[in-house]
Amino acid sequence: MNGACHCGAVRFVVTLSDGLKTARRCTCSYCRMRGAVAVSAELGGLTITQGDHALATYQFNTGIAKHHFCSKCGIYTHHQRRSNPSQYGVNVACLEGVSPFDFEIVPVLDGENHPSDTGETRLAGSLHFVSLEDQS
Repeated sequence: MNGACHCGAVRFVVTLSDGLKTARRCTCSYCRMRGAVAVSAELGGLTITQGDHALATYQFNTGIAKHHFCSKCGIYTHHQRRSNPSQYGVNVACLEGVSPFDFEIVPVLDGENHPSDTGETRLAGSLHFVSLEDQS
C-alpha cells in the first residue's frame, strides 16, 4: 500500500502484517492525544520512498517507541511499537484509499497499563462509527 503525510513531503510503501485486521487505538497518554487508528507492519515492511529528511521522531517515557511524523505538516505517519519493537504501527489515515471512518468498530487497547509493564494485552473498550447516511 502507498501512504503519505498530509502535505505529501513524506511518502512510503508498506506491506501490512495482517491487512487492516490489526486496526486499533490506544489509551496511553500520547495515543490519547494523537487519536489515530493504527495497523501493524513488520519493520522491514515499510519503506520511506520520499521525504526521509522531513521525518521527525518523538520518544518519551521508556524511549522504546519511536513516533514518526512529518516536520512540515505535523501528521503522524507511523511508530515503532513499544509492545512489539519488531513492528510499526501505521496511521491508517495516511494510507491511500483508507480512512479511520472505514472501520465500524475499532478496539481500544489499554495503554495506560501497557502490556510491556503488565505482561498482558488488555482491551479498554472500543470506538464505534455509525455514518448518518447509514441511519436513514
